[in-house]
Amino acid sequence: MIIRPEREAGFTLIEMLISLALFALIAAAGIALVESILSVQARTSGRLERLGDVQRAMFVLSNDLGQVAGGPVKGDGATISFVRPLAASLGQPQPVAYTLSGGMLGRMVGGAGAQALLGGVAGVRWRYYGREGGWQDRWPPNEERKDERPEAIEVQLTLAPGPNRPAGTIRRVVALPARP
Repeated sequence: MIIRPEREAGFTLIEMLISLALFALIAAAGIALVESILSVQARTSGRLERLGDVQRAMFVLSNDLGQVAGGPVKGDGATISFVRPLAASLGQPQPVAYTLSGGMLGRMVGGAGAQALLGGVAGVRWRYYGREGGWQDRWPPNEERKDERPEAIEVQLTLAPGPNRPAGTIRRVVALPARP
């Protein structure tokens, strides 16, 4: 009787190569998935930051316009100026102006330097709603109405695209308070 040695249990070279190839495919798919998730997270983070910046700017702007005091409201399509009481000046009316310069929407209070309100702005358009004539591109519309105030003011901001920052247009209409 011939005794044959028992075969040793194990994997063949072909089986090992196939399992390594399958592992490499799964690892490559996992890396692509992680990169995709990180890219989406970066875009979302940039958009949320931009949304917060826009919301803060719109809050300041709406707050200013909602407290327009006595005094003239002057503006054209690109700029606006008016008077409003400010807590920093013990409630005394102070001139406030908004301008766009170098992609930055700026706010000037009481003759001081411009406060950077919102960056990445490609354009701004102000419009004024009067009892007579509807929406106007400038205020006062004529010299006879220089003491009148508009009933509402509209601002349209055109946001410039940037990295992780979408472009778009934002429109806000603020009704002015009745004159005291």
